[in-house]
Amino acid sequence: MARPDLNLLVTLDVLLEEGSVTRAGERLALSPSAMSRALARLRRATGDPLLVRAGRGLVPTPRAVELRERVRGLVHEAEAVLRPVEKLDLATLQRTFALRSSDGFVERFGPALVADVAATAPGVRLQFLQKTKKDTGPLREGVVDLETSVIEDTPPPDVLSKPLFTDHFIGVVRDGHRLGTGAISAERYSAERHVHVSRRGLPAGLVDEALQPTGHHRDIVTVVDGFGAAVALARATDLVATVPRRHTANLRQGLFSFELPFPAPEVTISLLWHVRLDADPAHRWLRDRVSAVCRFGNED
Repeated sequence: MARPDLNLLVTLDVLLEEGSVTRAGERLALSPSAMSRALARLRRATGDPLLVRAGRGLVPTPRAVELRERVRGLVHEAEAVLRPVEKLDLATLQRTFALRSSDGFVERFGPALVADVAATAPGVRLQFLQKTKKDTGPLREGVVDLETSVIEDTPPPDVLSKPLFTDHFIGVVRDGHRLGTGAISAERYSAERHVHVSRRGLPAGLVDEALQPTGHHRDIVTVVDGFGAAVALARATDLVATVPRRHTANLRQGLFSFELPFPAPEVTISLLWHVRLDADPAHRWLRDRVSAVCRFGNED
């Protein structure tokens, strides 16, 4: 069975509204003969004359009267589909967004983001997911709407990103730790026992590379997969944790934090999303809110 020509819906809509082949042709920029041919096609498609002569004019058949409102609604709906989205109404927006991040980000920026979203879009729900590994699968599959990450390799073409803030590493020890008094040198820092953070379980990282020119090295006795775990161990033991300053501001409350006695490594935290969501007004709005919260809340 041949598919119907949906362009005829627009022609039918104008014909039923005007009740005149001539006026309908003028609105559609069609000649009288082209308009007559279009009416003939409509009659064949519907199996009904649609408009019949009554004196000098045309009147709709019962079938045409029945179709008038349905056709009008279909044309309006099609026009809405094919035009840009109207201004986003945040007050009535109902949507759930999933954000994936490493530990520390939610503790640091989550409260402000939740409050910011609730103040302008009370129908929006945020779902925070823990990131256990670096992969773009969840973004591609639609499981995750947004993700924060340190970008080490160029993302694939279908994953977009923007920097949120730059962070640098600092040292953290429990209150009363011996590093809490006196000047901290590379030698004093290195002489302590350390907890190292590596999601992949590696025995060294950026901090060790930055420390190497001083001629010292860390005595790493514990490796964990997240900053939250490292800070928790520093809080309960004499271990030294070396973590990003802004990222862990809330986690470090009550602890003694200090600048590293050598050039501290820096990392840039970026926001990532899949290209299919780039033009979505609601998603764009949420990206702006995340950026604003990080911009205004990235200091201790």
